[in-house]
This record gives sequence, structure tokens and C-alpha cells, in this order.
Amino acid sequence: MDEEDPPDSVTAFDMVGGEAQVRALVDRFYDLMDLEPAYTHLRAVHGSDLQSARDKLFWFLCGWLGGPSHYTERFGHPRLRMRHMQFAIGVRERDQWLACMAQAMREVQVPEVLQTRLQESFFQTADWMRNLNGP
Repeated sequence: MDEEDPPDSVTAFDMVGGEAQVRALVDRFYDLMDLEPAYTHLRAVHGSDLQSARDKLFWFLCGWLGGPSHYTERFGHPRLRMRHMQFAIGVRERDQWLACMAQAMREVQVPEVLQTRLQESFFQTADWMRNLNGP
């Protein structure tokens, strides 16, 4: 086994650092969305209050990363595409979401090997969420 590869029993949730670090990641993600001009189109998709979005992404990521199933306990199956259909998501929003998350992962110091793995998964999901044909 390579030194950088975790044992099979270690989840991405463990590698991130548990709930506190998932919360830090989500908070930094939404803080950046509010602060950085590069994410204005992404920010515009969200309502005026980001607290509900912060909580839902935190709950979702905890379970998705292999930790507690907070989201499914509250809402059932995530049905991501269905739940996001009300939002206009094109290439621009997808790319801004990915860039914002990549920046947040760097800033909260998610291990690099995990950042790479997560970015690949995030891209697949974010691309699947697009519901606009243009930018």
C-alpha cells in the first residue's frame, strides 16, 4: 500500500476530519460564494439567506463522505437532480460551484489526495445537475 493511500476502513469523512471539518468546509464554501466576485453567478442561484443551504450541504456531505446520515434521516433519499431542478444550472454555475469548492477544500486543508478524488466525484455530480444548455 502506498503511504498516501488510506486503509480501506478509513472513509473520506475520516480523512476530512469528521463533522467539525465538514462544517468548516461547508462554511468556507458559502463564505467564499458570498465574498468572491468569481462566484457571483453561483451566488445568484441561491436565495438571500444561505443558512438552509449551509445546513443541507453539511448534512448531505457528512453521509456522502461516509459519516453520519444526517440528510437522509431528515429528508430521505437525496434526489439531487430533482431537488435542484428549480435552480438554473448551466456550465457557468457548475464551474463556479466546482471552483468555489476546490478553493474551500484548499483553504480548510483537506488532504490533497482526497481533494483530487472529491473533485472528480464533484465534477460528475455537478455536470449531471446541469439543466441549462448554454453557459
